[in-house]
Formats: sequence, structure tokens, C-alpha cells
Amino acid sequence: MTLPETMIAVAIAEPGGPRALKPEKRPLPALGEGEILIRVRAAGVNRPDVLQRKGVYPPPPGASDLPGLEAAGEVAALGPGATRWAIGDAVTALTPGGGYAQFVRVHGSNALPVPAGMTMTEAAAIPETFFTVWHNVFQRGGLKPGETLLVHGGSSGIGTTAILLAAAFGAYVVVTAGTAEKCAACLGLGADRAINHREEEFVSIVREATNGRGADVILDMVGGAYVERNWDAAAVDGRIVQIATQGGARASADFSKLMVKRLTHTGSTLRPRTVEFKATIAAELEAKVWPLLAARKIAPVMDMIFPLAEAWRAHERMEEGAHIGKIVLDVS
Repeated sequence: MTLPETMIAVAIAEPGGPRALKPEKRPLPALGEGEILIRVRAAGVNRPDVLQRKGVYPPPPGASDLPGLEAAGEVAALGPGATRWAIGDAVTALTPGGGYAQFVRVHGSNALPVPAGMTMTEAAAIPETFFTVWHNVFQRGGLKPGETLLVHGGSSGIGTTAILLAAAFGAYVVVTAGTAEKCAACLGLGADRAINHREEEFVSIVREATNGRGADVILDMVGGAYVERNWDAAAVDGRIVQIATQGGARASADFSKLMVKRLTHTGSTLRPRTVEFKATIAAELEAKVWPLLAARKIAPVMDMIFPLAEAWRAHERMEEGAHIGKIVLDVS
């Protein structure tokens, strides 16, 4: 099939609110060594897209200036050295940018097959959150069966994914969320305890739920005042993994707690990491998580789907904070 010379993409006209997202024509991306071109059928919407739109999270060097960190569709073209995939293969991929478009380029090692029986919109909801959770909860946090995971923001795309994966691998899961509806949704996904952080104090409840032990791993997107509270809620030898700082990037804390409990407080960002690093996560996901997706033992939690041209509505939905699970753009 002959490819068009141009595509429709949603670009950031200038830093600002959701209406800064504007459809425009772009040339198709040129492919480099090992890269594939995906004809996008659906693209995931994530918090970093919102930050990029506001002008505070620029793409890494060499990445597309278009937002969009995950996409699903069919392989439309192969770059030199791209040997795994064939034209027409259904794939879902983690991208460093460019997902809000009819075509996106990605390194072939950062793509995975669409799990059997899964729609393209579901498949597009997988990469960013599953790569992030796998790396931070299981690789950096070292979560083991029988341990307790505390997830802040349990109803978000990251949070719902963390619940699904931690429960599937035998952990006890405690989450915080901001409404009774969100707490109920988290429990329905497999969380063992849900805490409404607007009405309850999570530190005492986590300790009570674990018979005084505390959480072995804490996945935190808040930062700020949560830093020291996380240390209070953590078990001895606990691991706190910071993946965002929505509550503030600075904190005052008593470091003696870190020493007395022998805590590890680490953190990471995924987008700037190398293709090779992301490929190692992809390989582990394909071996350990893809069979669960194919068997429908777990599935991404879907919130709302918007057409590509109305990406601004998807951003409004995310910033309202009422969503449960993933917001996705239909590009087909």
C-alpha cells in the first residue's frame, strides 16, 4: 500500500491551555536504524502530555515535538535493520513523542504485539503505564509476593495499572484516592484497602492494615508533604519510588526516619531513557505480563475515548481529575 506524503497530527500551537492543541498537516516521519512506522489507530493520553502542552516538560533531544507517549496500530513501513516486524503487524508501542498523529515512528524494540482479542484503543492504553509501573514497582521497588504496596493516586492510569499488576503477582495492595467512587473502583480492581485521602489519614490506616509493619513499597506521584508521611507509613527496609511531584518538588523531612528504618527513597523518569533501556522493560513485560493480558486475567482500565481532532477535550478531562483509568484518542 502506498503511503501518503502527509498526515494529520495534533500539535501544540503555543504553550497554554487545552485549546493550544491544534490539528495540522505534517510530513510523515523519516525512519532511522531499527525504527518502524506505525499507522496509528489509537493513542494514549498521559499526564506528561499535559505538562508538555503547558511548556514545562519539553521532549528529549531527537524526539518529535508532538505530544503522545504511546500508540497502537499497524506497522506501515520498516526502517533499515528493523527485522522483528512485518508490514501489517498489529503493535502497541512506547514512544518518546509523536503519538497524537496518524503515523508515528518508534524503535522496533520498543513495540510489542497487540495482545490477542484486545481492541486498538485498549492496546494504546497499555505502554506508558505498564512500562512505568513495571520499572518502578517491580524493578526499582523490588516488590515481592506477600509484600504490601501503597499506591497514591490509585484511580489514575498509573494507579489502576499498579493495582492490577501488584495483585496479579501476589502483593497486598493499599491505595489512596480522592472520592468514595474512586476508592470503590480501586477495590473493584483488586486493591485490598482504599483510603479516601480527603477524609482519612493514610499513615495510620496503612500501619493498621499491615499489623503495624507498614508498606514495603510505596509508589508516589505527590511528593511535597507526602515525603515524610511516606517514610512514616513505610516498613523497615521499605522502598519509596517517586515518579512525579504533583504536590510539590520540595519537602522538609526528618532524615533520621530514613536511617532508623533503613529506607530507600528513589525515583525515575522514563521518557528520557535510552531505546536500549526501554527495550529491556519491553522484553520483561512480554515474558511476564503479556500472557496475563492475552488471557484477559488483567486489562487496562478505560475511562473515556475522544477523537484525535478533539484531543483538547481529553486534556480537559485529565485536568478535571475525575477520570478513572486511561483516557485514549481514537485516530482511526
